[in-house]
Amino acid sequence: MPAAARALKPVEGASPPWWHELLRELSPAYFGLVMATGIVSLASNMMDYPQLARALFVLNVIQYAVLWLVYLLRACLFPRRFFGDMIDHARGPGYFTVVAATGILASQSILLHEGLLMGFGLWWLAVILCVGLTYTIFTTFTVKKEKPPLDKGISGAWLLAVVATQALAVSGALLAARIGQPFRLELNLVALSMWLWGGMLYIWMMSLIFYRYTFFPFSPGDLSPPYWINMGAMAISTLAGSLLIQNAPHAPYLVSLLPFLRGFTVFYWATGTWWIPMLLVLGIWRHVFQRFPFSYDPLYWGAIFPLGMYAASTWQMNRAMGFDFLGFLPVTFLYVAWFGWLVTFIAMVRRLLRLVRRRGAPA
Repeated sequence: MPAAARALKPVEGASPPWWHELLRELSPAYFGLVMATGIVSLASNMMDYPQLARALFVLNVIQYAVLWLVYLLRACLFPRRFFGDMIDHARGPGYFTVVAATGILASQSILLHEGLLMGFGLWWLAVILCVGLTYTIFTTFTVKKEKPPLDKGISGAWLLAVVATQALAVSGALLAARIGQPFRLELNLVALSMWLWGGMLYIWMMSLIFYRYTFFPFSPGDLSPPYWINMGAMAISTLAGSLLIQNAPHAPYLVSLLPFLRGFTVFYWATGTWWIPMLLVLGIWRHVFQRFPFSYDPLYWGAIFPLGMYAASTWQMNRAMGFDFLGFLPVTFLYVAWFGWLVTFIAMVRRLLRLVRRRGAPA
């Protein structure tokens, strides 16, 4: 164990610091904060709010750095819990938020900071994290002896693997549009491959999730915020497809695939759009008819991200496909994403302050 981590260990016989329990129970999906902030920033920049976009970018860099420190500290102090969560069917997919967050931050760096080197470095980090987590988590899920039943083991959080893959496609396509040879063709091919890989994962996972929806008992507590990733995974797939269409003039093989790219991009967007009324109806059922209480949960960032992503992806699809008649949708969803992000951020800060006051007060 590193010396810094040993120094933070409580003295034997003494009660551990109040924050140890918070760190031990930290959600693996907390990088959803960076995902949500990043996409709201990118969507704001697309729709001519550059100052807000840059302010959120600065905030996101800080959040990303702090979360890395917190998670590294958790891995040092509570390695069994940290790696145990990684191979848990319910919590493990939450780790894919670090991949998606890194890819989103890479896209912010490219578009808002014009930092190609920073964006390229973050993209490579996201690739390494994606490959490592994908084959660690899903290999373990396959070979472990004790497995939960389907209704206990799968949720919308599994689709974070799709979001992570498509975040690499998005940042890769943005890099490919801004660099020359010898890497432009290769990056476009990687982005295309990631886009196809993400689509394959969505079809596999969504089949199981929809089966769980319709053939197993469903309680209000089961409808956790990550179910909004059902839509968000399709929205980011739409964004990646739209960027590949715009990159076609620079890659001959993309030109030959344009009918396929356009068809599947609209398919992804239509599927994501279908989910929005369904999720709203289920949300009303949960909170109005079943009276499930509203309270801050880090998983709510997984619901803000799809709203911002739908705004960004629809805007880019309109640009790639000439769907000017859909121009009202990106702006509408951007406003909704702003409101949702602000409410959730205030709730997060209030929760943290309340915990600090409660746990830090002398007995």
